[in-house]
Amino acid sequence: MAALYVAAGINHFIHTAMYREIMPPWLTAHDVLIAVSGVLEILLGLLLLFSFSRRIAAWGIIALLIAVFPANVQMMQNYRAENNPALWLAVLRLPLQIVLIWWAYRYTKSLGRK
Repeated sequence: MAALYVAAGINHFIHTAMYREIMPPWLTAHDVLIAVSGVLEILLGLLLLFSFSRRIAAWGIIALLIAVFPANVQMMQNYRAENNPALWLAVLRLPLQIVLIWWAYRYTKSLGRK
């Protein structure tokens, strides 16, 4: 899980334009929000590696997944408007957020502290 979030966070800085495209128009400071979410993913991913910070990192990931959910909805709306053939992936990404939240939640329990 740590590697997933560190890689995802780094991706925010490599493919910033992709993230900019899925930012909901009602949000401001898109570039700042993309950078902040990327830094948080890297930091929280690294904090998962240590038993003393694993639980708080998992709660932070849960909060972050909830916070970025509007971008996933925006991506689906964009793909639908564009008749993008990858629309099914954007739709699949929405329930995947629930799976990712569940996975992070497991790290808040004693099982995740080993």
